[in-house]
Amino acid sequence: MQVPLYQVKAEFFRMLGHPARIRVLELLQNGPVPVRELLNEIDIEPSNLSQQLAVLRRSGIVVSVRDGSTVSYALAGGDVADLLRAARRILTELLVGQSELLAELRDTDTDTPVQASPPRR
Repeated sequence: MQVPLYQVKAEFFRMLGHPARIRVLELLQNGPVPVRELLNEIDIEPSNLSQQLAVLRRSGIVVSVRDGSTVSYALAGGDVADLLRAARRILTELLVGQSELLAELRDTDTDTPVQASPPRR
């Protein structure tokens, strides 16, 4: 029996659901990055970074490249960078909407006197 596409997509987004993995992907958007540089940029233990890189590698969205003793990681394709840019645009729009709603609430709050709540029994 074939797995439905929506379930495969859900698994994909679950795989992305770790802050360290997202940060790694952000750092790899401009090209390959050595592991030591990833460690300098991400505040986690080396063993934890290794686990997160392994998850990304198994999923096929990053690849590792060895040059002598240096191991670097790179995005397997440009679609992941596009996805991260799309997420940034979506979050920006959501935050702008929330900011506008907050401003509206504050304006409404200054226009309307606050009434005391009735005592609880």
